[in-house]
This record gives sequence, structure tokens and C-alpha cells, in this order.
Amino acid sequence: MAVQSWIDVLKSSKKTALLTDGKRKIHYLFKDGKEMAEEYDLKTDELIVRKWHTKSTLGAQGPWEVEVGETFTGPVTSVDTEVIKENCSNPVFMRKDTKSSFQWRIRNLPYPKDVFCVSVEPSDRSIIIKTSNKNEGDVDCKTQ
Repeated sequence: MAVQSWIDVLKSSKKTALLTDGKRKIHYLFKDGKEMAEEYDLKTDELIVRKWHTKSTLGAQGPWEVEVGETFTGPVTSVDTEVIKENCSNPVFMRKDTKSSFQWRIRNLPYPKDVFCVSVEPSDRSIIIKTSNKNEGDVDCKTQ
């Protein structure tokens, strides 16, 4: 019944759509004040980005929360907005859903991709990424 409920919520929302830059962009405004924005590739109809905008308890607009796709992280324009900030050279993990698969993507890898080793632990439901660099604490991927 939850699926039917979600369809009803989508149908009752106010929708705005436009085509630009080879993408179909759809903005949903729900009755409870939440907003959802989606972008689809026009050629493949794949979902590229889905992000949510919710209001705080006091009614102020919070930042967009990206559910699917990549976030745009531009330069910080004011020192007052963020005092402590994550290093922009850290790897970034994101999810990309296609019609045939769920993909996890990693951006900003500090080394060439042949330095990395990826393994799956079904019992832990985890993906392990290691480097073959000979730095302290790194593991040789070829021996495992």
C-alpha cells in the first residue's frame, strides 16, 4: 500500500518541468512543504540527480540533500558560512541508479585506478577498497 500512497503523493504535488542542456529537469512541490528535484538524461532516460529540500522546524529552508547523483561543490564564498570544511581532495562516494543496475562511483581518487583493489564481503554486506601503495599501513592487493 505504501507504493500506491507514494504515487498519490506524486500525483497531488505541483510539478514544473523543463528541458535544458540535454536534460529533463522536474521540480516537485509537495503539500507538506518538501521539494524534490530530479534530472533525467534525454537520450537514455536515466536518472542523473535526485535531491530533496525540506524546511526546518522553524520553517527556514535548509540546504539541498542529494539522494542520487553528484553534488556540485563550488568554492566557499564567505568565511562565515563554514569554519571547518572537509578537504576538497578527499575521495567522494556517490550512488548512480540505472534501469539495469545500482552503481557506486568514487571521484577524486588520489592515485591511478590500477593502484586500487576492490573486493566484496557478502557476509558483512560491504565493499572494501584498498591501495597497493607501500606506505605504512597499506596492504598489497595482489597477495589477497
